[in-house]
Amino acid sequence: MADGSPGPIRIGNASGFYGDRLGAMREMLEGGQLDVLTGDYLAELTMLILGRDRLRDPALGYARTFLRQLEDCLGLAMDNGVRIVANAGGLNPAGLATAIGELAARLGLAPQIGYVTGDDLLPRAAELGLGEPLSGGVEGGRPRTAVLAANAYLGGWGIARCLQAGADVVVTGRVTDASLAVGPAAAHFGWARHEFDALAGAMAAGHVIECGAQATGGNYAFFGEIPDLRHPGFPIAEIHADGSSVITKHLGTGGAVTVGTVTAQLLYEVAGPLYPGPDATLLLDTVRVLPDGQDRVRIVDVLGQPPPPTVKVSLNALGGYRNQVEFVLTGLHIEAKADLVRQQLAGQLPADAEWTLARTDHADAATEEQASATLRCVVRGADAKAVGRAFSGAAVELALASYPGFHLTAPPGDAQPYGVFTAAYLDRSLVRQLAVLPDGSAVPIPWPDQTEPLDRAEAPGPAGWTARGPVRRVPLGLVAGARSGDKGGDANVGVWVTDERAFSWLASTLTVAKLRELLPEVAGLRVSRHLLPNLRAVNFVIEGLLGQGVAAAVRFDPQAKALGEWLRARYVDVPEALL
Repeated sequence: MADGSPGPIRIGNASGFYGDRLGAMREMLEGGQLDVLTGDYLAELTMLILGRDRLRDPALGYARTFLRQLEDCLGLAMDNGVRIVANAGGLNPAGLATAIGELAARLGLAPQIGYVTGDDLLPRAAELGLGEPLSGGVEGGRPRTAVLAANAYLGGWGIARCLQAGADVVVTGRVTDASLAVGPAAAHFGWARHEFDALAGAMAAGHVIECGAQATGGNYAFFGEIPDLRHPGFPIAEIHADGSSVITKHLGTGGAVTVGTVTAQLLYEVAGPLYPGPDATLLLDTVRVLPDGQDRVRIVDVLGQPPPPTVKVSLNALGGYRNQVEFVLTGLHIEAKADLVRQQLAGQLPADAEWTLARTDHADAATEEQASATLRCVVRGADAKAVGRAFSGAAVELALASYPGFHLTAPPGDAQPYGVFTAAYLDRSLVRQLAVLPDGSAVPIPWPDQTEPLDRAEAPGPAGWTARGPVRRVPLGLVAGARSGDKGGDANVGVWVTDERAFSWLASTLTVAKLRELLPEVAGLRVSRHLLPNLRAVNFVIEGLLGQGVAAAVRFDPQAKALGEWLRARYVDVPEALL
């Protein structure tokens, strides 16, 4: 820059979850200029998977696909001067750093490797009041209700310290997803810890790109507007010194970056207007999203405040064992057939059994599959044998003695262990962050000096829709987009529109009472509603919809990924002036 200050940092992302497109790292490195390439591999379910890996082999506990990507791309990244930052360390960032060093030596490379640790609280779980750590295996027998993984959500300053020390590759354990962008931006611009507006701006950018192609048209409500969604490119955040950013993608890649795709991702898995992190709290209702050319969207006017005084801890425990059987019901008398199965298995099921009848059948159907419904029974318990073949075998024994057309979607199976996610909150002083620099020295990373409780009045809503004229009963999705997701046992669904008139109507129409009416599953649950006028959005948080979380996997859509699409398919009275 002419004034001597650094120009924007260009941060790409090549992974949104453990299992994302394996070739994305190479695509991003070959597609155009980058300063940093990040990868987000961790989620609540992933921590459970890695916890089971670590029980089998203490040397594991990290995302092994990341190593496969580095084997292909580490030399390419170093040749292009691109630094790699990823949370693929999972439960064992030190082990992953060692494995990267061994891989690099085999490849004839010598990258500088740093890692961030201190998030793993499992050895101190009992001392901190988080529960007893699980010991031994999880297969067979009666499991102890115990903690499999306990990890504090760290911020970006450990990443920044490793980069400032010259690291080419930085791996972490459980940092917040947005921290993968906050750390490189803070190191690049030399931000101070009290520059909360800039930090919050980087959080917003990091939150948008953290889920990969969801920012470039993937899982987008209006996917028909995306010109080529067959192979969407991954997103890039160009972050500026004041924390503002431009979201874009490499030229010529599939998908699109629009105000809509960025808005949708900003609404993903958030609650109210305060979006807390360990380094700052993002005031989500200050964010403005503006077009900036083809596949370029600016995020501006972001404000932040000091982080809360506590740090969030992800707890994954083994909840017991689960099993399920799905009966196929075809043709006539679906309800009666389902009732017969329930009666026949009554008295043979564990206490924790849940039945769901999905009426996917069509009258006078042209194919047998279209004429069929499914009846699912999910059982859970502490005894693997009781919910294993004892249950699924009893279902199979009905094959010649039940309703006409009896068959199952799969053969009988054994019980599988399931996990339970809960969140805890600890005083930050109980969590000790460390950045292990490329030279092997371990540097303590202090928490910010300032904190602020999560307490702030929400912005008032707009005036209600006052237009006179006819209305038409149509799906909500004709005028509104939605994005939904999970936070443990809770779900969020953010609904947005594209102009102020529509937002006035949406804010006055889509109340908590209306949401309960449109989504009957929500009727008995606690729901909070939050308005985000700058995004022309209404966000709902539905507590307990997902039970014990995705790892328990009882609900049909255990991560609420399609909850927003269900809502958009529901019919409401919309003023014709908005259609």
